[in-house]
Amino acid sequence: MKRAKLDEIDLHILRELQADGRITNVELAKRVGISAPPCLRRVRALEKAGFIGGYHAQLETRALGFEVTVFAMVGLHSQAELDLQGFEQLVVSWPLVRECYMLNGEIDFILKCVAPDLASFQIFLTEHLTSAPNVASVRTSLTIRESKNLPGVPIEVLD
Repeated sequence: MKRAKLDEIDLHILRELQADGRITNVELAKRVGISAPPCLRRVRALEKAGFIGGYHAQLETRALGFEVTVFAMVGLHSQAELDLQGFEQLVVSWPLVRECYMLNGEIDFILKCVAPDLASFQIFLTEHLTSAPNVASVRTSLTIRESKNLPGVPIEVLD
């Protein structure tokens, strides 16, 4: 899919908003070198075009009591589209799963899960994930530490 044409100001706006979604329009306009009214119009246009899907706060998982992050590699018995969709619908209903990606290769899905402690994750694993319909295998990897966690995309490579 070809990327829509964005000029330098649009890219600068996206870079600034990705770094700080709470920036005021006046400050954003100042940083990108245009006045506030056209800056706001550009932000609204970027939102409408689908380049900005929303704004959120980046919460600190450990500060909120989620001490465990686990990646679960899931293999399914069947990869028929209806079975894949059924699994994805289940994943949406599991709060401990924060990210889910369907993969090409030996495993069908990788899930990023958080839990208050290992015991809580173990309960989720046995009562929900491994016992879910169509799940053939689950391999888990407990994270030791987080080395990098950047939201969004590297806008600088689009320049």
